[in-house]
Amino acid sequence: MADRTQSSVDIAAEPGAVLDVIADFERYPEWAEQVQSCTVLSEDGDGWADQVEFDLNAGAIKDQYVLEYDWDVDEDGTGVVRWNLVRATLLKGLTGSYTLVKAGSGTQVTYDLEVDLTMPMIGMLKRKAEKHIINTALSELKKRVEA
Repeated sequence: MADRTQSSVDIAAEPGAVLDVIADFERYPEWAEQVQSCTVLSEDGDGWADQVEFDLNAGAIKDQYVLEYDWDVDEDGTGVVRWNLVRATLLKGLTGSYTLVKAGSGTQVTYDLEVDLTMPMIGMLKRKAEKHIINTALSELKKRVEA
C-alpha cells in the first residue's frame, strides 16, 4: 500500500459554506493558484460534479487530468468528498479526500492525498511534495472561505 499524506486546518465557517467552495470547480482558478482551468465534465443525479477536468501548472509539474468524485456528505456539509484519477498525462495515480467536521463555530477540514507519478521519485521527496500540495490547498481554501 502506498503512503498517504494528511493535514488539517480549522476554518471559521460552517461546513456547508466550506463545501460550497469545494464544489464550485469553475471558480478554482480564482483562488487555487496552480489550477489554470477547471471544467465539470459530468454531474450525478443530485447535481454534484461527477467528473472534473483540471489544467494544472505547478512549476515543473504541468498536467491536464480528470478526476472522478464521490460525495458522501450530509445536508449540513459535514462528511467526505473523495476523488480518484480517471486519466492524465504525467500523473499515474491521484486519490484523495476532504473530510469536513463541525468544530465549534467552524469546520475542521482534513485533506488526505496520495500521488503517483509516471516518473520515478524518491519516497521522501514524494511525501514532501504531497505535503506542500496539501498545505497550499488548505491555506488557499481557508483564505477563500473566510474572505
